[in-house]
Amino acid sequence: MKRKYKVVIAYDGTSYSGWQYQENALGVQQVVEEALEFLERAPVRIFGSSRTDAGVHAKGFVGHFHLTKPIPPANVLKALNSRLPESVRILKASYAPESFDARLSAKGKEYRYHLYQGAIMPPHMVPYWTYCHRPLDRKAMQKAASYFVGKHDFVAFAANPNRVLETTVRNIYSFEVKQSGGKFVFVVRGDGFLYKQVRSMVGFLISVGKGNEKPIAVKELLDAASPRTARVETAPSRGLFLWKVFYSEKSLTKRT
Repeated sequence: MKRKYKVVIAYDGTSYSGWQYQENALGVQQVVEEALEFLERAPVRIFGSSRTDAGVHAKGFVGHFHLTKPIPPANVLKALNSRLPESVRILKASYAPESFDARLSAKGKEYRYHLYQGAIMPPHMVPYWTYCHRPLDRKAMQKAASYFVGKHDFVAFAANPNRVLETTVRNIYSFEVKQSGGKFVFVVRGDGFLYKQVRSMVGFLISVGKGNEKPIAVKELLDAASPRTARVETAPSRGLFLWKVFYSEKSLTKRT
């Protein structure tokens, strides 16, 4: 008898081409499926809550899969972690109802982007923080971030995924820019995100923080709903984390 499982996964995306399986590169999905195949003694497909770009990290990625072997979730967690590389870890494992789908059941996601501003970038932060040597105006960036909140057409802040989209409209519930010394953390929650949307929004906020753009420029670009131009830069992937996937609107809209 098949049982459906839900797992929460954390991974260091530095050495991976993203979550999804790819023929010519190593994705996190492939690594997890190889560990699952060892448990099941047969191929197992894991379905993820979303795609992530090469170099992007995850703290709370969610996946689901089926096993025919009667293995308790606690044992699945231990067995998988014993087979996975240190860069990938199963944080939680549980049974899931057949109606659960890691992607389709999700109500939204939280992403966090880490940026370090200072004269020298500490080496241990390099894989997980983007570096900026120029001073940044947090208040200006927060003002600009506030214009992203709400339902908008984000076509100006997304890259072309080379596939047809039904809509480029998304709903952003909150967007905070937090600072502690030289560490800036951009925290954004939304019902969904377009290809490279988070990195594009952060890239533009950094331009605002440097004084190259005014905060109101975010509203102007959203209102124009014109295709993206070189004016909107994409922040590097290494600072981005998929922090959490929400399966209830109540938890999604709760203040961070």
